[in-house]
Amino acid sequence: MIKVENLTKRYAGQPAIQDLNFEVGKGEIMGFLGPNGAGKTTTMRILASFMPPTSGRATVAGFDVFEQSLQARAHLGYMPENVPLYNDMRVTEYLDYRAALKGVPHRRVAERVGDVKELCGLKEVEKN
Repeated sequence: MIKVENLTKRYAGQPAIQDLNFEVGKGEIMGFLGPNGAGKTTTMRILASFMPPTSGRATVAGFDVFEQSLQARAHLGYMPENVPLYNDMRVTEYLDYRAALKGVPHRRVAERVGDVKELCGLKEVEKN
């Protein structure tokens, strides 16, 4: 599902990640652990098509994260450390908004938002 091959990202000549290789199969769950500066955020930004690598290749669901970024991003969910939330939106409004951005068919939005609220334990705060 995710394949990273010889991925390198340099900032001003200094490597943030260097020759990184890994694969994540469909249905697998993987976490990045490591100290600050280990390259976790840089790797996720590359996978989410937020920034290009200096060299190497990354694919999500077989789609190159830069050559086919829209298709790759359709198969990846990523929540950065500092998430851009809209404080004036209630939980359901925000999830409806995100569903629209993800292209969830209108007839399925209520069902999918309900599923997400249940899965993430948001039922207790849905009025907030």
